[in-house]
Amino acid sequence: MQKLQTVGADTLLYEPLEKPSFVVDGLIPTGLTLFCGSQKIGKSWLMLKLCLCVSQGIPLWDMPTQEGDVLYLCLEDTFCRIQDRLFRLTDEASGRLHFAVASDKLSDGLIVQLEDYLKEYPDSRLIVIDTLQKVRTASKDNAYASDYGDISLIKDFADRHSLAVIVVHHIRKQNDSDVFNKVSGTTGLMGSADATFVEQESRASNAAKLYVTGRDTPYQEFTLRFRDCSWELVERKEQEQLAKEAIPDVLFRIVNFMQDKGKWTGTATELLDALGKTETAANVLTKWMNEYRLDFLLENHIRYDFSRRSSGRMISLAVATDI
Repeated sequence: MQKLQTVGADTLLYEPLEKPSFVVDGLIPTGLTLFCGSQKIGKSWLMLKLCLCVSQGIPLWDMPTQEGDVLYLCLEDTFCRIQDRLFRLTDEASGRLHFAVASDKLSDGLIVQLEDYLKEYPDSRLIVIDTLQKVRTASKDNAYASDYGDISLIKDFADRHSLAVIVVHHIRKQNDSDVFNKVSGTTGLMGSADATFVEQESRASNAAKLYVTGRDTPYQEFTLRFRDCSWELVERKEQEQLAKEAIPDVLFRIVNFMQDKGKWTGTATELLDALGKTETAANVLTKWMNEYRLDFLLENHIRYDFSRRSSGRMISLAVATDI
């Protein structure tokens, strides 16, 4: 039996460790990324664009890439289709981008094939497997265990070689308020992945939203437009910006309201009257103020307090000068 390999807390506290690196800066880390989207949304076009960028060391949209050899397993395509896409996407391609249209299954030797590929191309940065279903074998075992086991094999390979492996997968058709719940299969897939991307069609026929989350990748949302066979970036929103957009407008009005006041005390209803904001319910305002008291309100130098008195629920606001 192999002995457990442990690391002391003092070592972790004082010894510098290498942070995870990114093949696409701030977006695609080394390790395993699960890229999911509905069929016919253009996932293969986006993967090919990504592969071209990394193989040439040019930015993907506005994000720098780490140049290196790239392997794209186009397991649902032919070389003729790949050639046709290349004709439409670029006038010049790098010899560092390699394609295959067939491979073994995970259970039959895919990892060995990838190991052999790396012996020939040791400077590889990125491998794309399109799609997951093409490298899996039907199993009657527990679905969660099967999903986790298959993905873990690929993740272990990616981690051992410090490169990025992207596995293309599908999403379910049914609606869900959380787009990541639409990933086809069990939670074992996302549970083993370092990052998960979900591409979803937007209302415009040539547009899509790309949602990104991960262990070392901050949550982000991208608005993309498909034009001339290429996905173009329309807008990128990072976690901080999205969090700010989620803050109710009435709280911004409270910040403005308190600019010329040292203190204010009253009920939520009285505060709404003072703001001239009557469409927000008093109990909702109280909830929002409590929810955002330690970040948004305090960041804007406003202290919030709440108390119950015989006259009702009282709110106290004070401009903080010591922050």
